[in-house]
Amino acid sequence: MPSPAARRGVLGRLSLEMKDLGAEYLAGREGVQLFGLLNLYLEQEQRFQPREKGLSLIEATPEDDNTLCPRLRNAKVEDLRSLTNFFGSCTETFVLAVNILDRFLALMKVKPKHLSCIGVCCFLLAARIVEEECNIPSTHDVIRISQCKCTASDIKRMEKIISEKLHYELEATTALNFLHLYHTIVLCHTSERKEILSLDKLEAQLKACNCRLIFSKAKPSVLALCLLNLEVETLKSIELLEILLLVKKHSKVNDTEFIYWRELVSKCLAEYSSPECCKPDLKKLVWIVSRRTAQNLHNSYYSVPELPTIPEGGCFDESERICNWKFVPVDDFHLFSSPSSGNHQSVL
Repeated sequence: MPSPAARRGVLGRLSLEMKDLGAEYLAGREGVQLFGLLNLYLEQEQRFQPREKGLSLIEATPEDDNTLCPRLRNAKVEDLRSLTNFFGSCTETFVLAVNILDRFLALMKVKPKHLSCIGVCCFLLAARIVEEECNIPSTHDVIRISQCKCTASDIKRMEKIISEKLHYELEATTALNFLHLYHTIVLCHTSERKEILSLDKLEAQLKACNCRLIFSKAKPSVLALCLLNLEVETLKSIELLEILLLVKKHSKVNDTEFIYWRELVSKCLAEYSSPECCKPDLKKLVWIVSRRTAQNLHNSYYSVPELPTIPEGGCFDESERICNWKFVPVDDFHLFSSPSSGNHQSVL
């Protein structure tokens, strides 16, 4: 562990570096600590980024029954987002699950039939890292809700494979880490209202980008910076933009790279907020049930005895209320016949 003198030396060098960047007013004690954390993230981001060669192979793959194409990957990420929402997991769990998924897919040749099991494993691995123990869903519940058609043993084996292939380095530095840090840096050095820059909105936009394979090729620091830059531009805040430019300079993001990814992010967010994307899905929700379950459902539905409507404004006393009920004898239940059972879909 570094001595107090060594720590003071590091803080001093960081302060001088920030002054050289023209960020004297960011060089306070809190600013130095935040930029020190930013330096740590910048050192780690390349280590946890999916292999670009592997992602490019997926991008170039045509749709086929036996190959993993971008559409299947994007659909699986949408499933991860649904699982995250259903179990009430935080955004960090979703982003980390996507990172684990993409790193594994970029490393291994995966068949589409295994993708459901892999997706569930990535979600569970991320949840165990991020969530409080009481909020981690059980393997059985995730299997049941995701309908991934695999057993708990399958999940356990696949989790081991994923962990081994990623050398057990699952806790990654993601774009969400940068987004939170950039957001904190900007708000710590602005005189404007804190609520003007919504972190929830930025997180939602990041999740939209995560659902597109192309953004897994972007550096997490650049992707987060693009999201924040576009939001600041919509706010038309000169002060926030100046602070963000200093952060961009400190992160050593070149203009060509920044402009390229900002255009892609802008296009993605425009499509994400378009009426075509926001309109509700008109497809009916379909539940596929077994023959036995279907028979039980229909039996329980048709075996409910028909009772008279209870009047809302009635003025009769309790004895009249009891006497007016018409009970259906147990022997008469056979009158409510159930439809023939068979394999079918129950549509809600």
